[in-house]
Amino acid sequence: MSDLPVVVIGAGPQGLAAAAHLLERGIEPLVLEAGTGPAAAVAQWGHVRLFSAWPELVDAAAGRLLAGTGWVAPATGYPIGSQWISRYLAPLAEALGDRVRYATTVTGVGRKGRNRSVDAGRGEQPFTVHVDVDGTEERIDARAVIDASGTWSTPNPLGADGLPALGEKAAAGFISYRIPDFHDAARFAGKHTVVVGSGHSAATAINELTRVAKQHADTRITWVLRRGNVGNTFGGGTADELPERGALGARAQKSVEAGIVDLVTGFRVERIDTSETGAVLISEDGRALPEADLVVALTGFRPDLSFLSEVRLELDATLQAPVRIAAEVDPNVHSCGSVRATGAADLAQPEKDFYLVGAKSYGRAPTFLAMTGYEQVRSVVAELAGDHEAATRIDLDLPDTGVCGGAGLFDDPTGAKGGACCAPAPALLQIGRAPVNA
Repeated sequence: MSDLPVVVIGAGPQGLAAAAHLLERGIEPLVLEAGTGPAAAVAQWGHVRLFSAWPELVDAAAGRLLAGTGWVAPATGYPIGSQWISRYLAPLAEALGDRVRYATTVTGVGRKGRNRSVDAGRGEQPFTVHVDVDGTEERIDARAVIDASGTWSTPNPLGADGLPALGEKAAAGFISYRIPDFHDAARFAGKHTVVVGSGHSAATAINELTRVAKQHADTRITWVLRRGNVGNTFGGGTADELPERGALGARAQKSVEAGIVDLVTGFRVERIDTSETGAVLISEDGRALPEADLVVALTGFRPDLSFLSEVRLELDATLQAPVRIAAEVDPNVHSCGSVRATGAADLAQPEKDFYLVGAKSYGRAPTFLAMTGYEQVRSVVAELAGDHEAATRIDLDLPDTGVCGGAGLFDDPTGAKGGACCAPAPALLQIGRAPVNA
């Protein structure tokens, strides 16, 4: 099977980096991308600024490949998504040439001639990757498969039980499951926007809406948390080892304390009522928010496993992440904000030579960084190349968030279980006007 390519699913940052590492190891990659260009998912949030600096956003092997083309790595600054593409990811895809196929949707992965239940000769068979190209079905044989398809296409719904709230589908015209482009201020000025979520994306949306509200005083912003208290929603601040990540929460906290943002806690959406002009969120306890012109649902993502039904996977029952890394990133138990870097041994599956990498390897956990994925693909490719020493060596120490506990602890009074490395528990903070009753 050594003459077959390694199929990489997804031409995002980790998928393209995996291809660069494979080429450097003398292994032919074939990158399959559903979008029409490189980093199609990143392009959809191209207006959003990253909190990782340029040196943390460029993979080492990719940089070496690009250096041969005369490319110069950006040295400083924090790009927005579109700049990440234009200054790095698009040139990388171009350097890979026809090893990247666009408008190619993977519809299934399995072992050639062996369904999931068959053991005999399974490991000797190549993978078969089923794809759809403009309505035409194709099959591609592969010696290994690296799934770097991410989770962008499968955002979590507003319903607090993980399922769509009653009326959520009917309210689709009033809901955005991504961070909107707030540069079009007229879309939000003088209107009521509700942001649901407690992560960095939610803080980003709150900060952008605050900018609009400062220019248009009649703009109203409501920030909805499922957890019963603020806890660690505002992040680690100056204790965060990624300064821009820490600053996100600090700026959002100032907006709340200044009264620009109404913060509503313990609100778990059960139903959404709509009118011709907006949507009303109603919680499990019967509370209702004032009608929103737009609801921004930033409640995280989940992996799409639908095309992997014939692959033998061992995933954590809670996070749908590889079991060996789940405990490291589980927001229900994760403490002190630091996450151990992971490699091939952590990502290995019962299906030999199949790996989940990138954001998809974290399942439903929200703490993924680009540099995490780069270290993953370096290790995975080393393992595929037979360099077990390099595969087991972890070359990355991830930055601490300065936060104790995780988002899953939304009923803990401090939002954390504490620990020696954690700061003293913050006092309970309730801010914002109470919502009106339905």
